[in-house]
Amino acid sequence: MPRLITLASGQWADLPLEVLCKKLNEMGFDGVELACWGDHFDIDKAIESDAYIREKRALLEKYNLKVFAINAALSSQCICDDPIDSRHKNILPAHIWGDGDPEGVRQRAAEDLKKAAYAAKRFGVDVVIGFTGSSIWGKFYSFPPVSAEEIEAGYADFAKRFLPILDVYKKEGIRFALEVHPTEMAYDLVTTERTLKAINYHPSFCFNFDPSHLIHQMIDPVNFIDQFGDRIVHVHVKDARLQINGRNSILGSHLEFGDPRRGWEFTSPGRGDLKLDRMIRALNRVGYQGPLSIEWEDIGMDREWGARDALEFVRKNNFSPSTAAFDSAFSKK
Repeated sequence: MPRLITLASGQWADLPLEVLCKKLNEMGFDGVELACWGDHFDIDKAIESDAYIREKRALLEKYNLKVFAINAALSSQCICDDPIDSRHKNILPAHIWGDGDPEGVRQRAAEDLKKAAYAAKRFGVDVVIGFTGSSIWGKFYSFPPVSAEEIEAGYADFAKRFLPILDVYKKEGIRFALEVHPTEMAYDLVTTERTLKAINYHPSFCFNFDPSHLIHQMIDPVNFIDQFGDRIVHVHVKDARLQINGRNSILGSHLEFGDPRRGWEFTSPGRGDLKLDRMIRALNRVGYQGPLSIEWEDIGMDREWGARDALEFVRKNNFSPSTAAFDSAFSKK
């Protein structure tokens, strides 16, 4: 049976959830991945109020939408980040930012991610998507020289901060799904393996697979599926396009998205370099049966037109694995 197709609500959090749900129902989506910002999903209210849970569930049922995950990426980014600065203030609710003291922000963000596990369980989903942040991302280019000890200290800091969180997730039966992404502890295959090793391969640390963040690093997303498929518990369908022309690079050149001088750009699914057919085949090989969540980001396209176009594209490529060899009909048996 083809996987259900949902929409990640984070890029639509300017809309009230009911307005978005009505649109998704009309477009033909099967469900929605709820962002923990805007009015889409409030972690504290979900923990404190049975009525809040009932209201959210009733709203989803009204528009015939399923939900498989909540997304706590914004606050979780702050758990390991160093420095903590105005960029973080711009994405955080006031109660996590507080007085802006960096370590206080990190601690409150960690507590928020723990609470997300409790909220998810009460809401009836078992996946929380998020980030880790990183104290060493800014050292990815080793000049001034960065010692191996400094990098190891970064992974040790990550483990110290995340193992207590992951123990909560294990106790509650919830899986934390890191979106492997530049600025996180894991941003490619090598750092993903190192991140897992740092936490002794904790069973509650899983992945939200998003191919777009690999594409613009010139990494084949299928390699990630083949290596870490047993930990993929959620999938984003998001595309990216390389625009390397001899004058730019994959580093982005400090240019805003949409600037044609950039070396790469996020695009609507099917409009970039993602080979969705190969990705689906790889997901079939590893037995992934969860949703395909369209995370729509394309600054050059109207988002409602793009969401419909993306849904049509993903539906056409959302095939199940074969149950028999194609040449079995030739057998004399």
